[in-house]
Order: sequence, then structure tokens, then C-alpha cells
Amino acid sequence: MGSRRGSPTEPTVLRLAREDARRIAVQAQLLDLPRPDHVLDVVRHLTFLQLEPTSAVAPSADVVLWSRLGSAYDPAELQDLLDRQVVVEHHQLARPAEDLALFRAEMAAWPGPPPLKEWQERQADWVAANDGCRRDILELLRQDGPLPLRELPDTCVVPWRSSGWNNAKNVKMLVGLMVERGEVARAGREGREVLWDLASRVYPDVPVPDADTARRTRGVRRLAALGIARATAPASPTEPDDVGQAGEPAVVEGVKGEWRVDPPLLDRPFTGRTALLSPLDRLVFDRRRMTELFAFDYQLEMYKPAEKRRWGYWAMPVLHGDRLVGKVDATADRRAGALYVDAVHEDEPLAPAVRDAVDAEIEDLARWLRLELVRNDR
Repeated sequence: MGSRRGSPTEPTVLRLAREDARRIAVQAQLLDLPRPDHVLDVVRHLTFLQLEPTSAVAPSADVVLWSRLGSAYDPAELQDLLDRQVVVEHHQLARPAEDLALFRAEMAAWPGPPPLKEWQERQADWVAANDGCRRDILELLRQDGPLPLRELPDTCVVPWRSSGWNNAKNVKMLVGLMVERGEVARAGREGREVLWDLASRVYPDVPVPDADTARRTRGVRRLAALGIARATAPASPTEPDDVGQAGEPAVVEGVKGEWRVDPPLLDRPFTGRTALLSPLDRLVFDRRRMTELFAFDYQLEMYKPAEKRRWGYWAMPVLHGDRLVGKVDATADRRAGALYVDAVHEDEPLAPAVRDAVDAEIEDLARWLRLELVRNDR
């Protein structure tokens, strides 16, 4: 796959066609054949699942797993992993519990290496001013945890000040910073309420690498999950999209700049399939990479007024082989017992065999959801 260029004084750089780059990305995300077999294997390989609660079709984490595993996937499997803390929720991302060791050196060094930014100094000063409340929370959790936020004491002497909706929400903000410090962690849920406990009782007792080693390891793991990525990228609201110097350097035909590629994927044969994706799926979450490699026009439109949407509230990108070929506008109405499909948007006219494959995935989605399929697009 691809060709190499270089000289005795320059590192070898792999040259990839866009098709090759796309196939690497699809394989890395476990969206080719054969399908994986086990939920935990998928979570460990992807490194995280985003626990976004919007459920227009189903929660995003469950759709991501269904896209990989098929309709045999039972959402109770993920919930069981979370309940047993084999998978841990951290910043609304479900991560393999053992991976938290890759973040704990930075937690221990909170608020970060000097020189600190002004906002870091403000946070550190506020936590120090409320050290008594911090200790009260730790002691109560030590005795009675895990507990919901409403049962934790607010003995702060300096209230949290902001111009937003967190103003005076002292315990919420203090617990959030104690998570950053590695002192407390999410320990599951009781109904809709998050439970909190001592991090030492949630995170596995495994060796913690130093911060530089952990950062490099996260880059290697991230590249294995992405297949191809930029060495540096703009900040992301969830997981970074960059991988540092992991993997091998590469250039992609028709795309500016250098990429990093995961070497084990370079010579793997590709067997594509059709899949419907969550709008938050890692294959499309980095919109810049999606545009550069897949030339796919897409936005999540749930925050737009209905009259300004082109594809739908939670339109699902359609993958066929190594191409993103359209979007499915679907909504699950559990009260009515129906999965409504209002449109299948084709980026270009789909061949009959591709349309049949998309229809088969829609039918599998309804079967997985145990809902009657109602096609309003015909």
C-alpha cells in the first residue's frame, strides 16, 4: 500500500493515495470485515466511547458499538462493564479502567507545569481557599461513598464566581477540580444521578508512567484507533485529534501537509462493508480530517432550527467500503414502537447494490432497537 520517498539525509515518508488513507482509517475504526466479537475488545481498541445522552435513535456509544458488532450487541453489556468499573466514565468518556493510569501523572501534577495560565492560577487559589471543604468531601466519601453530588457537603468559605450557570455551584465545581487532581472519580450512576467515590477505589492499582511516557503512549494508542492522523491538530472538546510522533510519516495525494500512519495497517487487505454511523463516530468526528480524506459534506444539525436543516436532526452518516456516501435521517419513537426513516440523502446516486446494502443496515438498526421500521422516504 503506497510508496516511499526519502534520502540518506531525510526520513522516509510514505506516499498514500486518498483511497489507501481512507481504507486505513476505516480499518482502524473496526468498520471493515470481519466484525469484532466482544464489546470490551472494541472499547479497548477505540480507547473510549463518548457518553453523549442524546437519544434520537439510541445513545451515541451504543450506536458506535452496534455499527461495529451488529444487532447481536446488547446495550446491557456496556452498562455491565460500567457497573463493574471494568470501563470507567471520565469526562463523559467511557474508557478502559486500566487506561486511567495514562492520565494520573498529569492529575498528580495539577494544575500543571509552570508557568501557569491565569485561569489555572485562579482555580488553584480557589481550591486552596476551600481546602476544608475538599477534605470534608474526601472524608465523607471515605466513610460512605459512593454518593451523589447532592449528598456532599458545601462548606466552602469562598464561593465559585462565574458569569455563567455555574455561579455559586460550589460542590459541583470543586468535585470537578478534584477529578482533575485525581482525588475523586465517577463510580457509576443511580438512576440519572452520577455517583462519586475516592479515585483510589475506582481506578485500578496499576503502575503509573511519568507524564511524558503517558503522553507518548496515548499518542500511539490514539493512532492505532484512528489509523491516520495529524501530528498536531486544533484542540478538540473531547479527545485530542493529534498523535505527536507516533507511527510513520506520510503524505496523502491531493492533501496538504504531513500525516502519521499506524504501520501495522499498511499491508492489511481491505474488505469493506456498509455501516450507519453515529454523528459522533470517531471516523467523522474530526470534521477537517473527514473532509480532507473522504470529501464528505456533513454537520450535526441538532442545534439548528428545523427549517435550516439539510439532512435531519441526528442524520447518520453512511459508510460504504471506504467512502462516505450519504446520510440517513432516522428517529426512534419508543412510545409508538417505531423507527421512522424520513430520508436517505445520497451524496451521489447510489448503485442498486449499494442502496440494497444501505436498506439492509436500516433494517438491522430497527431489528436491534426492536422497533417496527416505518419508511417515510418512499
